[in-house]
Amino acid sequence: MAKAREFDEQKALTEAMHVFWEKGYEATSLSDLTSRMGIQKSSLYAAYGDKLSLFESALRTYNQLHAKSVRLKLNKMTSVKTAFELLFLEGALPNGTHERNGCFCINTMVELAPHDAKFEILTREHQQYLAAIFEDTLERGVTSGEIDGSVNCRAIAHSLVAAFIGITVLKKSNPNREWIDNCVNSALSLLTAPTLSNGQKS
Repeated sequence: MAKAREFDEQKALTEAMHVFWEKGYEATSLSDLTSRMGIQKSSLYAAYGDKLSLFESALRTYNQLHAKSVRLKLNKMTSVKTAFELLFLEGALPNGTHERNGCFCINTMVELAPHDAKFEILTREHQQYLAAIFEDTLERGVTSGEIDGSVNCRAIAHSLVAAFIGITVLKKSNPNREWIDNCVNSALSLLTAPTLSNGQKS
């Protein structure tokens, strides 16, 4: 009979997620991980596999939390336009992590995705999931009459995800508020520019 774990695996995984989020994959050592997780290296290997496998599990955990946080923020407001504005200005980082850490998934997209097919897929899938959440929100706005019924919700959702990623990365350099406001206002102008279903302007 296998010996029961002597630590909370989910809690330890969450701690590992924060270490990787703060430092990235390459800069994180096993000592960094075991110290924050409160376990020995042997326990880390037994429970999660090697460092890369632990990183993958941490990223999957983050992606679930992040998507949930984004959906909750967009569903919080009756006005779709106001919901997107708040999301873009405030971000949607789970567990109250300081935004200077950026988005863990976006950081991984930059660090590992160009060199590792698995992380290319994982980060792309998260972008697609965010796009689906954005599209659902836009369709809610069309149904309520807040968003013009001729808009191409899918195309706008894709553009908003790209803008959201860019603004999230930009925030890591602590730009002035005017810069952020201008970027957000430009991105959200898509919500007031009617576009026909075939992608051509009316």
